[in-house]
Amino acid sequence: MNYVAITGNLTKDVELRPLQNDKSVGNFSIAVNEKYKDTETVSYFDITVWNKQAENCEKYLGKGSKVLIEGSLKQESWETSSGDKRTAVKITAHRVEFIGKPKDSAALPDTTPDPNVPF
Repeated sequence: MNYVAITGNLTKDVELRPLQNDKSVGNFSIAVNEKYKDTETVSYFDITVWNKQAENCEKYLGKGSKVLIEGSLKQESWETSSGDKRTAVKITAHRVEFIGKPKDSAALPDTTPDPNVPF
């Protein structure tokens, strides 16, 4: 089973890219604060979201927006131009719940999970 749920704040605005066949992909990162006794740490996670949810995220979220992400972990690998191998674990969002005020005054959209993204 590959499932993750995490709450945090966007570190920057959503970057939305249109793809072929009226599909789109959005990328952003969130900061998650954890406090234990007198120590506070911050962890950062990269998020990928698809299609209508990506469009809604770009429209309604901005830097500092609080979100709940439900999704799965995906490890990506690549090689740099100098030949070094790199890997990163990212979260593919299946559901994004907006917590707090949207970045504009319009009503919040439906956050029903995208049926085209396997969970």
